[in-house]
Amino acid sequence: MRMPSRGLSKAEITRALQEARKDDFPFREGKLFAYTFEAGEEIDAIGKLAFTEFLTENGLDPTTFPSLRKFENDIVDIARRHLGGDDAVVGSFTSGGTESILLAVKTARDHARKTRPEITSPSMLVPETAHAAFHKAASYLGVRLVATRVSPETYRADVADMREKIDASTIMVVASACSYAHGVVDPVTEIAGLAKERGLLCHVDGCMGGFLLPYFRRLGEPIPDFDFRVPGVTSMSMDLHKYGLCPKGASVVLYRDESLRRHQVFVCADWTGYTMFNPTIQSSKSGGPLAAAWAVMHFLGEEGYTKVASDLLAARKKLVRGVGEIPGLVMMGEPEMSLIAFTSDEVSVFVLADRLKARGFAVQAQLGYGPSKANIHMTVNPGNTKVIDAFLVVLAEETAKLRAEDKGALPGPEVVALANMLKETLANDPDGLAAAAVIGQADTRPGNMADTSQLLDLLGPKEREKLLLAFVGRLFTPSPE
Repeated sequence: MRMPSRGLSKAEITRALQEARKDDFPFREGKLFAYTFEAGEEIDAIGKLAFTEFLTENGLDPTTFPSLRKFENDIVDIARRHLGGDDAVVGSFTSGGTESILLAVKTARDHARKTRPEITSPSMLVPETAHAAFHKAASYLGVRLVATRVSPETYRADVADMREKIDASTIMVVASACSYAHGVVDPVTEIAGLAKERGLLCHVDGCMGGFLLPYFRRLGEPIPDFDFRVPGVTSMSMDLHKYGLCPKGASVVLYRDESLRRHQVFVCADWTGYTMFNPTIQSSKSGGPLAAAWAVMHFLGEEGYTKVASDLLAARKKLVRGVGEIPGLVMMGEPEMSLIAFTSDEVSVFVLADRLKARGFAVQAQLGYGPSKANIHMTVNPGNTKVIDAFLVVLAEETAKLRAEDKGALPGPEVVALANMLKETLANDPDGLAAAAVIGQADTRPGNMADTSQLLDLLGPKEREKLLLAFVGRLFTPSPE
């Protein structure tokens, strides 16, 4: 596409924007159980109002825009109190969970450079259920990721395996509250205790659960300790654009004290321009997300969030109970959060996901990895609470149909043959380009992803990565005119 020679009118732009989203999933109907956290028109309006009011203010210089500094300090203060921190806990507002995690890993790396300079190849212990952002941080920052086991029954981190894998290069251990795939909280007290015993930093990834879990606890749920109340926890991440219901991107990263956070900050006076001082990864950044997060949090308040949490808790319990009553489906673990995963030995979860989408409900199919079989994942957001009953009816109907059709849990012979072809191709295809063309033989139309998912599930993790790298590269290549 070329730049138009004549600028479009506002009406033309509006029509083009609406046309562009015509194939997007209608998430505001409450039937998308992933990616979005639909909070309702009133909350959306508050977020959009504040976002646009501060869209053009620049978070680069807090002395030029003290309004943004006020918003950030207010949000960090709310966050540290929410997570059991005292007045010594400090933090920063970031663009999302990935940035928060990257900064926490950078802080651990640079803290080790100062306090343990003998370490030339630092490593961190990361449960295999922890978010892939830790792998991204390892890749970006030169910190070796040592994966640790989880229980095949509970999917919680195995502390004994962590203890065995600590060595002289370890600088940090990681716990999740909660893990994304199964919605369970790792044994943070034991993990943080191990870190303290060995003189290591301990980061708790609360990006998904950090905001909501304290409300569940106030509602009487037996939520295990996971925050700054736990001795040995040195940093935490918590997203606000998830269950804080703020517009994206809004997250915080918090540290036990300022002596840790200083390793996060980048300062450079070694050039001819202004002295660069960046607490986070971005330099110039819109004040919109920060102002929107401040506005939504103050609009809802404790009372509003407690009501949201109560509705989500009831929805999760109904969903877990309902899935457990459907023949052929099996819950995975016992989630503390409003995220669940279920699998089946009798029907293909990938075909089931396609069938559900054809009936108007979008869920997320997760590939098998380690002790976690291929499964269907659901992130329950406030917009979903109104459709749980209808969803369970459809889920039961489609599962019963698949069982009657004898689809089985295994892919058909043609998919297995294609997977074997892919493995052979990938073995001699360093860039995965030829394999990306092979995968085009599968049915990849929207709503017909079962073949592709089954193919990927039959491949190993590194084979999946190579294939997707090439495939996504083709997906985001502009078409020639």
